[in-house]
Amino acid sequence: MSSTAPLDAPVSVPDQCLGVLFDELAQLQGQRNAIDSRIVEIVAEIDRDGLWGATGARSVESLVAWKTGCSPGNAKTITTVARRLDAFPRCAQGLRDGVLSLDQVGVVAQRASEGSDEHYAALAGCATVNQLRTALRLEPRPQPDRRPEPERSITEITEITEITEITDEQSTCWKITLPHIDAAKVDTALQSHLDALVAEWKHDHHDPDAETDQAPPFPTLAEAFLRLVDTSWDTEVARRPHGQHTTVVMHLDVQDRAACLHLGPMLTDAERQYLACDATYETWFTRDGQPFGTGRTTRQISRQLRRALEHRHPTCAVPGCGATRGLHAHHIAHWEDGGPTELSNLVMVCPYHHRLHHQGTITITGPGDAITVTDTTAQELNPGSLARLPNRPSPDAPPYPGPTGEKADWKRYNPFQPYQPPAHN
Repeated sequence: MSSTAPLDAPVSVPDQCLGVLFDELAQLQGQRNAIDSRIVEIVAEIDRDGLWGATGARSVESLVAWKTGCSPGNAKTITTVARRLDAFPRCAQGLRDGVLSLDQVGVVAQRASEGSDEHYAALAGCATVNQLRTALRLEPRPQPDRRPEPERSITEITEITEITEITDEQSTCWKITLPHIDAAKVDTALQSHLDALVAEWKHDHHDPDAETDQAPPFPTLAEAFLRLVDTSWDTEVARRPHGQHTTVVMHLDVQDRAACLHLGPMLTDAERQYLACDATYETWFTRDGQPFGTGRTTRQISRQLRRALEHRHPTCAVPGCGATRGLHAHHIAHWEDGGPTELSNLVMVCPYHHRLHHQGTITITGPGDAITVTDTTAQELNPGSLARLPNRPSPDAPPYPGPTGEKADWKRYNPFQPYQPPAHN
């Protein structure tokens, strides 16, 4: 006895199942593109009005990576598109309508010339991201203006060592002229310390996708120079424990709370509190403004107390920062305000966030074992993103058509030609 299935029974065909999944994928991608467009507009408003500076973030890109939970690369793409919305209105509208993806518009915003919006808006409708990159590489770069040839001269400087210092209200600029041999020593020393700083930075931030805006910036030659100075200080102190010429001396009037550097300018309140946090100090006795005696030199943070702090906070206490080296012991209640030098009033922070706190960008409050870090808007900082379940309907966007997937024939492609100003004879 045999049986046959009815002719109208549904037949499972892989192509039909794949088509259903592709339809849903296109619908979701269209909605995602529309959502990305709104994210870009929000970032553009934050960047335009300078609102990101109130959060303690180092840059708009860092803020986006922190608040959206995306990678630094995606955050950079979002910020780049946000900063060039006015230059590419058609591409921005395509992203808003869901027909272009953020990566497609991001590639255009990163490298395309001014006035190419219409050209790349049409091309992005059928090209993949890699094809857009190729098209942008084929775009001729504008020729730079020809500058007059500088006058040739030869100046020989031998065995001259010169240091020039220029100081203004904000900073000090040093200009050093050295013979080649001494300059080679400085270059080698700076590179060695820079390599050490980079190795330490990578050790603390080995996962780039977990990077947040609270992490200290990548080391530069300026940090390498300061590390070279600090190392020489440590060596000199070990060799000459009573030497004072390698110590930064700050004169502090505890009654008027005014401070200045020794033989130097006055300090701001933030600079004064920053230097007084973790310092060695001497007590001088004065009468009628004239010093007549001195007390014993004392270290505010003892070695035993510092070890206890490092055990409690092996990394910088600011959420999202993984720095482990060069940490400062910070008084939560400032020392000059009567804050005690005790474990409950101390916390370990990196130099970057220590300066941010004394500049007023972030605020550190609470007991040492349960601190709270807030930004200038009194919002508590935490390493997590703002992602949560949506409470509004999905955007009304058409299905994403996507690129055609065809192989590009670059021999027939006409690259965008930037406008060339007429040459002046």
